[in-house]
Amino acid sequence: MGRWITALEGLVSMFWKGRKVFVTGHTGFKGSWLTLWLEQLGADVMGYALAPDKQPNLFEAVHGGSAIKSILGNVCDQPALHKAITGHDPEIVIHMAAQPLVRLSYEDPLTTYATNVLGTANLLEAVRSCKSVRAVVVITTDKVYENKEWIWAYRENDSLGGFDPYSSSKACAELVVSSFRDSFFPISKYQDHRVAIATPRAGNVIGGGDWSKDRLLPDIARAFASGEVLKIRNPKATRPWQHVLEPLRGYLLLAQKLYEHGTKFSGGWNLGPEYADAKPVEWIVEYAANEWGPSAKWEIDRSQNFHEAQMLMLDWTKAWLELGWRPRLQLKDALDLTVGWYRDVLAGKKARAKCVEQIERYQESPTVP
Repeated sequence: MGRWITALEGLVSMFWKGRKVFVTGHTGFKGSWLTLWLEQLGADVMGYALAPDKQPNLFEAVHGGSAIKSILGNVCDQPALHKAITGHDPEIVIHMAAQPLVRLSYEDPLTTYATNVLGTANLLEAVRSCKSVRAVVVITTDKVYENKEWIWAYRENDSLGGFDPYSSSKACAELVVSSFRDSFFPISKYQDHRVAIATPRAGNVIGGGDWSKDRLLPDIARAFASGEVLKIRNPKATRPWQHVLEPLRGYLLLAQKLYEHGTKFSGGWNLGPEYADAKPVEWIVEYAANEWGPSAKWEIDRSQNFHEAQMLMLDWTKAWLELGWRPRLQLKDALDLTVGWYRDVLAGKKARAKCVEQIERYQESPTVP
């Protein structure tokens, strides 16, 4: 299996050399990792996103002086987005721009819906005018499913829904993609328009360089590094945790398949971890605390007053059987990579060098110790 995966990565590298790619949300956590990986693969990358609003932020740390092109703009600004896409003439579009936080969606639901729903529609409308595009990957989330708190994993044909505004907005984005695909890029007329669209749904992504507020690993890193007591609002919530490189590999593989084979790979795709790696929040905190050292302390925050799902897992059988993707890392490996990133960077190592190191290790080995 290890040899097969290594060979596959080689094919991916050859495919991306010189390929013109347009990425929205490139200044975010996942976007920074993805565009850095595309840069390492030799792709011609144009990014479009809001300016990074966090200090520190991963984008400036890894892309200061890099070769990727960057346009600062809002996906809700349709004319600007249209100009950016048509000006780059990309072959592949990866749409990652989003308002990604559950708590913030309660505080600002209108911006959440505008960004996640209208922004997706604006992106697809721009694609209609860009004749160079052959593959579109619209990133959604595991939270698009109508969560019934059951103990088995959700499959791609389960009902979409969403209790909180964030989850609901991403389910709406899935409906927007489906509508645009049926109306303007129908599978039956693929030979006329030559555009294939897919929506990968990843789990709870962790990894070095995420400094977002109200995300578990960034909160852990900030609290443990400063000696503060970490406050956890939902210790029993079980999530499909995975390292950021896992779904990114899926996005790249899916984009390649869409480009090479068209609508055969359209539709939704779950990219989750092994079932055994769906763990409660308190398990993650305890593991990270043990790795960090005796100064790490945490307690339950009982002031939390908004709804969050307690159980969520993804069935990635379709991705394994049809796409050739499956998780490569166990949860402990993912946590070791993440905690190690924060500890090394906070100790003075350059963030870009640490990211490149982890990407190279991930590509070279089917498992990363």
